[in-house]
Amino acid sequence: MGFSFDVVVVGGGGAGLSAALEAARLGRSVLVIEKMPYLLGTTGRSVGSVTATSTALQKSAGIDDFPKDHFDDMAKFGEAAQPDASLRDNLELRRLLVENVPETVRQLTAMGVTFIGPMPEPPHGRPRMHNIIPHSRAYIYHLERACRKAGVTFLLDTRVTRLIAKNERVAGVEAISDGKSIVVEARCGVVLAAGDYSSSKEMKARFVSNEIADIEGINPNSTGDGHAMALELGAEIVMGQVMLGPEIRFVAPQRKKLIQRLPPSKSFAQMMRIAMNILPNWLLRPFFMMFVTTNLSPSLALFDEGAVLVNKLGKRFVNERDRPQLAIAQQPDRIAFILMDDSVARKFSQWPHFVSTAPGVAYAYVRDYKRSRGDIYATANTIEELAVLLKVPPETLRGTIDAYNVDLPPGAPPIAKPPFHALGPAKSWIVLTDGGLKVSTRLEVLDKSGKAIPGLFAAGSNGQGGLLLEGHGHHLGWAFTSGRLAGRSAASSSQ
Repeated sequence: MGFSFDVVVVGGGGAGLSAALEAARLGRSVLVIEKMPYLLGTTGRSVGSVTATSTALQKSAGIDDFPKDHFDDMAKFGEAAQPDASLRDNLELRRLLVENVPETVRQLTAMGVTFIGPMPEPPHGRPRMHNIIPHSRAYIYHLERACRKAGVTFLLDTRVTRLIAKNERVAGVEAISDGKSIVVEARCGVVLAAGDYSSSKEMKARFVSNEIADIEGINPNSTGDGHAMALELGAEIVMGQVMLGPEIRFVAPQRKKLIQRLPPSKSFAQMMRIAMNILPNWLLRPFFMMFVTTNLSPSLALFDEGAVLVNKLGKRFVNERDRPQLAIAQQPDRIAFILMDDSVARKFSQWPHFVSTAPGVAYAYVRDYKRSRGDIYATANTIEELAVLLKVPPETLRGTIDAYNVDLPPGAPPIAKPPFHALGPAKSWIVLTDGGLKVSTRLEVLDKSGKAIPGLFAAGSNGQGGLLLEGHGHHLGWAFTSGRLAGRSAASSSQ
């Protein structure tokens, strides 16, 4: 069985849909192949922020901000997070991102995506974080609608297994659909937007370590398919050892409420934004937290201020200030709970001491979890009562806290003031792997000599190419922006 399209996009997340939409708008026939039976990608599992300058929301807030300033501030994130001098950022791709992400935000808004903000995030010099409402799946909802309107064809539940090269040019793909092998010709080009390799044990062991390889990826479908296929044609992965994680994240809600099943339409999101300007904050925050469908990440600052980690046996198992995320993966059922007394809980109930970022509310505090995430929040007047709520042995947990209070880490306060609070279960996950295929500024995949592989393009994690994306809102910004630009390049390519 065979098909023929101008552009074939591998992957149905934010990067892939952006690429498909751009190519279709340029008059090309486009096919999106997604291995899952639904469109989502890592985009639909994300917190949902995009960081950008020169946007309508910034201008409405009276903020004068420009791509050059964004470019300079991104270096501050890299210096703090990647002290290894050998990890040099790809400045060409950084410039490509900051100069084009304002248009990305404009186009997403025109499709119906609704942002609030901009929100501050040091070391950014100005507020740039744009947060989607009601949640990140709205990106997929609006991009899919725009793609279908533009004539994009979708082939779901289909795994691409190989890139087809003819006359030294990528001319299509082989795939398995409904148990049958199919061949799809790509007259102009193939765009790889298949996500990262955070759930590939083999690739994590190859580029990082065996220790990291055993830690789960937060998106189980991110198995490095696009990377692997490109490597077979002589491509190269840049900065394969760089990743977001391992990172502690709370488990996602197991049951979705009816309100979460509502389609994230523009009209509904606009009503939410209007409500933000009318209703009191105490009423709005629990409402917005109902839309949180992702795995939120607790700030490690909790441990600096006196919170501790215990496993399901009620035992403390690690120095919380020394990469605790590595130790969680070695605990029973790979889970842990964050315990704190009321003094710490009160501190993390207002800015700047937040528990996590969260869609809609930007920053979530202890009180937000208490109101809206009863599945991962517990409180009690005694340690023993808290243990019962967490289903851990009360005597063991009491002994753990007593021993901790006797031998406190330097500068740490005792866990002594009731009521006592717990957040969890939490797990350790690899959120994203940042190793990407080496690409040009046209998002052409390059071989090891730096020469473009004709007909092959990459976007999102596949096309990250040495770009460091520390800080909130940069991974999504790159996914949509690189997808848009890769789709444009593929559409203008010819055999």
